[in-house]
Amino acid sequence: MTGNVEIKKEEILSDEKYTLKKITFELDGEKQVRQVYDRGNGATILLYNKRKKTIILTRQFRLPSYLNGNKTGMLIETCAGFLDGDDPESGIRRETEEETGYRLKEVKKVFEAYSSPGGLTEIIYFFIAPYDDDQKVNEGGGLEEEHENIQILEISLDNALAMLESGEIRDAKTIVLLLYAKANQLFN
Repeated sequence: MTGNVEIKKEEILSDEKYTLKKITFELDGEKQVRQVYDRGNGATILLYNKRKKTIILTRQFRLPSYLNGNKTGMLIETCAGFLDGDDPESGIRRETEEETGYRLKEVKKVFEAYSSPGGLTEIIYFFIAPYDDDQKVNEGGGLEEEHENIQILEISLDNALAMLESGEIRDAKTIVLLLYAKANQLFN
């Protein structure tokens, strides 16, 4: 397999908020058909406070998790959102202020990854950033017009890792950033 790709046909199946396409293509001369969901790229961030030895996470209702067996639909996550045309750093700064109320002084991109490359085009940009109480500029909680009702959790990394072990934290991007923090000894 050399990876020679030729797109033969694109059909839009839905374009309500994001775009679901049916793509007919040839890969090394073999015809294939796939559905691809394009909802843009996103970013996520783990906020940490070395002095207090805490991190900021959010809790909110996620309908897809509810539809797939999460009885309450509530997920504990790192702050995240779609870029909406912004570059990754600007997008995560905006999302952080909207969701958590913190205006960040510095952010560090640690990596980027395809979120679910079998069906989504999305790349998620992963960031970390220090925070302190003096950076709190509003209550956070998300945007009312987007019907966000986000709870902010300030907890220790050890507590978050225990929540991961117990299954209370089940969001992939959050798991990745928590394990990054542990592996890189963020609080040492």
